[in-house]
Amino acid sequence: MPRYRLTLEYDGRGFVGWQRQDNGLGVQQAIEDAVRAFCGEVVTVQGAGRTDSGVHALAQVAHLDLEKEWDADTIRDALNAHLKKIPASVLDVVVKPSTFHARFSALERSYRYRIVNRRAPLTMDVGLAWWVPARLDSAAMADAAAVLVGTHDFTSFRASECQAKSPVKTIDELKVEATGKEIHVSARARSFLHHQVRNIVGSLAWIGDGKWTCAQLRDALAAKDRRAGGPTAPADGLYLTGVRYSETTEA
Repeated sequence: MPRYRLTLEYDGRGFVGWQRQDNGLGVQQAIEDAVRAFCGEVVTVQGAGRTDSGVHALAQVAHLDLEKEWDADTIRDALNAHLKKIPASVLDVVVKPSTFHARFSALERSYRYRIVNRRAPLTMDVGLAWWVPARLDSAAMADAAAVLVGTHDFTSFRASECQAKSPVKTIDELKVEATGKEIHVSARARSFLHHQVRNIVGSLAWIGDGKWTCAQLRDALAAKDRRAGGPTAPADGLYLTGVRYSETTEA
């Protein structure tokens, strides 16, 4: 049974999240429905990351198995034809060995958060970025971000409904960069807790706004209590930008 790896992009505003749910359309369901419309097979699409409602993806990775062998480009084009009324696109399809798993084979996931930091409200980017009209000190945010790099108990930045077995995670990279009127927060790790990136961004925004100091961020981390952390940034600005695999699983 051939296994296919899909690379996807989608606008999170059109979905209730990655996972199939009863309260609306999930990206997973949209892809599964497109597969059924294309070839009649009922499949389960496995994704590398379970993005929340409103969270976008530039390079989500998923895999599926089909009974029949198809040309990869045919699958890509056929799925996109059935997704044309839905804000999702299959960028690439690659045949993979059965040992490849979009979620469990992943070594690293990368996210970027967009903050538009200007007085004028958003027009073109409504739902695609977090508008913060108060001036943020991006340099202070960048200095504070270094506190969170490494292995820590991230309970203070974890959603109360998070189902991860442990709050301990390792952030390999957390960068804050200003570009024009935007501030980008980039995070890279093997995996993240539920709302971890958005909670971190909300806390860094407090530092940029002068509500918190770097020392207070350290205290919040040490508290291991969600009530000690900063606010949760909106889903609008968060993008899954990539998933990295080993050369073995990519073979």
